[in-house]
Amino acid sequence: MSRYSLCATSPSVKSVSIGAPYPCALRASALAVALLLAASHGHAESKFTDPEDGAFDLSNLLLTHRGVLPVPTLITEPAVGYGLGLGLLYFSLPKKSADAPDDSKAPPNITGLGGFATGTHSWGAGLMHFHTWDDDHIRYLGVVGKVGLHLNYYGIQNQPRAYQLDGIAVVQQVLFRIGNSHWYVGPRYTFFDANTRFDASIPAGIRQFEKDQRVAKGGVVVDYDTRDNMFYPSSGTYAELEADLARGGLGSSTNFQEQTARGYQWIPLSKSWVLGLRADTGFSQGNIPFFAQPYVSLRGVSDAKFQDSNQLTAEAEIRWNVTPRWSVLGFGGAGKAYGHLHSFSDAPTAFGFGTGFRYLIARKLGVTMGIDVAHGPGQNAFYVQVGSAWR
Repeated sequence: MSRYSLCATSPSVKSVSIGAPYPCALRASALAVALLLAASHGHAESKFTDPEDGAFDLSNLLLTHRGVLPVPTLITEPAVGYGLGLGLLYFSLPKKSADAPDDSKAPPNITGLGGFATGTHSWGAGLMHFHTWDDDHIRYLGVVGKVGLHLNYYGIQNQPRAYQLDGIAVVQQVLFRIGNSHWYVGPRYTFFDANTRFDASIPAGIRQFEKDQRVAKGGVVVDYDTRDNMFYPSSGTYAELEADLARGGLGSSTNFQEQTARGYQWIPLSKSWVLGLRADTGFSQGNIPFFAQPYVSLRGVSDAKFQDSNQLTAEAEIRWNVTPRWSVLGFGGAGKAYGHLHSFSDAPTAFGFGTGFRYLIARKLGVTMGIDVAHGPGQNAFYVQVGSAWR
C-alpha cells in the first residue's frame, strides 16, 4: 500500500481507475453535461455561487455551510467488472489558516467516506482523515478499509489468472515539518490482513504462496512540497521517499523490504499553459506477497497488470487553462515492471495516453472535478477525477 488517494481502497487498487468501453464514455459525457448545466444555473442560491465571478462554486457550501462533496465513480475495470462507487468528502480549514493570505494557507482538513460494488461481487468500503496542526507543521493521515476483490494476476505469461483478495487495511502516518522549510519527515505504519485464493492452481512465478497473510510494515517517509495547491497545482514540486520494513515484530507474516520514490513537478509555461512531469519508482526485496509487489500505475493501464519486484514509470501532462474555471489537458506515459518474472530488457512496456478536462468547483479550496479518457494496451479507459490524477 505504497500510494494513497482520497478514493484508495486496497493495496492492489491505489486509486479509482476505470477501464471503459463506449457505453461508459457516454456516462462520462453525461457528467460533463451536468457540470455545464450546474455552471450555467449557479445563480439560484448564493451558497452555490462565487461572488468573485458569479460562477457555480461549492466553496461556501463546503466551508461555511458544513457541506459534503459527493464524488461519484463509474467502475468498468476489467479485473473487477462493472459497478458504481461513491465517496463523500468533508472539508474544514485550520483555524489559523482561515484568515491567512492565499499563498500561505495550510491545506484543508479532509474526512472521506466511500464505498463501491461491482457485478462480479467485488466491493470495498473505507474511511480516511487528513489533518494539519500548528500552521501546517504537523500532517496526519489515517485510513481504514475493508475489501473483497475479484482480481487478475498476470504472471510470467502475461495471461490473466483470476483470484480473490479479501482483507482489512489500516494506515497511520504522521509527518513533521523541518523548521520552516518545505521538508517533512515522519513514520508510516501499514497493516493489511489478507486472504487470497485462486480459482484454479497457483500460477507459476508466485513464490511461497500462503492463503492467509498479514502485511505489516513500518517505515520512514520524507516529503518535499512546494505546490501552490495540493489538489490541482499550477506550479511547484511534490516528492516523496519511503523506506519500509515488514517484520514479524510489526505483525507481518513475511519479511521483506520496500523502497519507493515519486516526484511530480508543475511548470507554468505561460498564464494559460502548465507542463506537468512525473517520475515513479518502487523496489522490493525479500518474501513480499505477490499482491503487494510494486506495479505500474498509468491512466489507460489496468492496475496491477504490470507487476513485479520493481517498477519504473514516467509520465508527462500538458494543461491549457481555457478560462479561470475550465481547463483541458493531454497526457502520456510509459513504465516497466521487472526483477523476478522478467529482466528489465525482457519486461513488456506499459503505456497510456489520453485527454481530459477539469472544472474549478471550489475556488477557495482549489478543488477541481472532471474526467480523463485514456488508451492503453488493448483497452480504453476513463476516470472521474477530483483534482490532479497524480497523488
